[in-house]
Amino acid sequence: MSIAVRVIPCLDVAAGRVVKGVNFQNLRDAGDPVELARRYFEQGADEITFLDVTATVDDRATMYETVQATAEQVFIPLTVGGGVRTTDDVARLLASGADKVGVNSAAIARPRLVDEIADRFGAQVLVLSLDITRSEAAPSGFVVTTHGGRTLTDLDALAWAREAIERGAGELLVNSIDADGTKNGFDLELVTAMRAVSSVPVIASGGAGAVEHFPPAVAAGADAVLAASVFHNGEMTIGEVKRGLAEAGVLVR
Repeated sequence: MSIAVRVIPCLDVAAGRVVKGVNFQNLRDAGDPVELARRYFEQGADEITFLDVTATVDDRATMYETVQATAEQVFIPLTVGGGVRTTDDVARLLASGADKVGVNSAAIARPRLVDEIADRFGAQVLVLSLDITRSEAAPSGFVVTTHGGRTLTDLDALAWAREAIERGAGELLVNSIDADGTKNGFDLELVTAMRAVSSVPVIASGGAGAVEHFPPAVAAGADAVLAASVFHNGEMTIGEVKRGLAEAGVLVR
């Protein structure tokens, strides 16, 4: 049985506002997170992803009040990441209304965190968020970064994805820093490589600029497609993306 491909708007949040930049730099204001989440829910989004992009850098907790306010108005799965360091952080987010939680920097610093979250809440709650850039130093040609893309590691992205899945990650959010905000299309080589090593769903992120960019990401192996600025700027709607996918023969909800 085929599973419908999900279309997910991503809201990068800093200081209580949605922000967007290019290659994770030069962030600018894009609106109120609760209002935007409600708009996307009404447009037919399958899920909403919130990423608190400065929580790790600022060494603070993530945005519980925003999550709670959103969950009261938006009735689709809500994934929240940024600043998640312990299973208690996960428990508090779930209590605030999140359905899934994304981990990135803290899991790279202490991989055992993935096991702890999966053991306590189940793999279905845990999304491994991967901010990836190309590097000739890595065997696969891709490395992961931390702290919102600011800190380069020497950790091979595909090796880390495999390890995290073995530890209990239930989904991979694969974000290309190189493609982020460029609107030139998803990094299809990265999506294909990640699909080859992943036994869990892969979410393609980074680079969407036109409706026709989404079907190739699915063809490359994505189970879900995620975008931000093209939705925030009103360049396209969730419905238009779903129609484009359906016309390309992709099953959508």
